[in-house]
Amino acid sequence: QVQPVESGGGLVQAGGSLRLSCAASGRSFSSYAMGWFRQAPGKKREFVAVVTSRGPSTYYADSVKGRFTISRENAKNTVYLQMNSLKPEDTAVYYCAAHVGGSYYSARSFGSWGQGTQVTVSS
Repeated sequence: QVQPVESGGGLVQAGGSLRLSCAASGRSFSSYAMGWFRQAPGKKREFVAVVTSRGPSTYYADSVKGRFTISRENAKNTVYLQMNSLKPEDTAVYYCAAHVGGSYYSARSFGSWGQGTQVTVSS
């Protein structure tokens, strides 16, 4: 298994950009699809994006499509989330996790969650 550690969160104005990183320990990192989820206060954890192990292919939530880009660098055991044109509604704790089976769009399909990194977008 892999153990992710997220970084790169912070406070940014609406329209700004941030790049999140997820560094994962474990020799089998390249064999896992890796996903980003987010959770705002009082809301359920929601899917943001996933990058598969092969291809790789990428999938996004409609709310971030065209603004966010997920990528991976297997040589560094790292997954990135480039976030552009940020909106106040993007404010949340962002989590990275490894896909263990099932739908890419469900948090239940992911295990080995990181501790999260806070993203706050001011209006």
